[in-house]
Amino acid sequence: MISLRGKSLTATARDIADGYTIVNPLFLKPLDAVSLKGLYQQVMKVQTEIRGEKFPFNDVGRIRSRNMKLQRLHTTLMIIKNFARERRMKGVSL
Repeated sequence: MISLRGKSLTATARDIADGYTIVNPLFLKPLDAVSLKGLYQQVMKVQTEIRGEKFPFNDVGRIRSRNMKLQRLHTTLMIIKNFARERRMKGVSL
């Protein structure tokens, strides 16, 4: 099982969604192609889970929280894609 800084990739993806972990190129630098691909897949999985939850129509706070999580995950996916492209990682098929 691949881990990232002592945590599973699933836990890391959830921390990213909650705003506890910020992803930038310095965060991704020590990762190899396999770990980067695993992180990308887990972020996609968490994003799908959040989108699959029932939408809170009458609760503005929960709507805002949901949208912030989705925004953080989307930004993370774009950062991972650009990082892999800049590094020319052949094993990462994003």
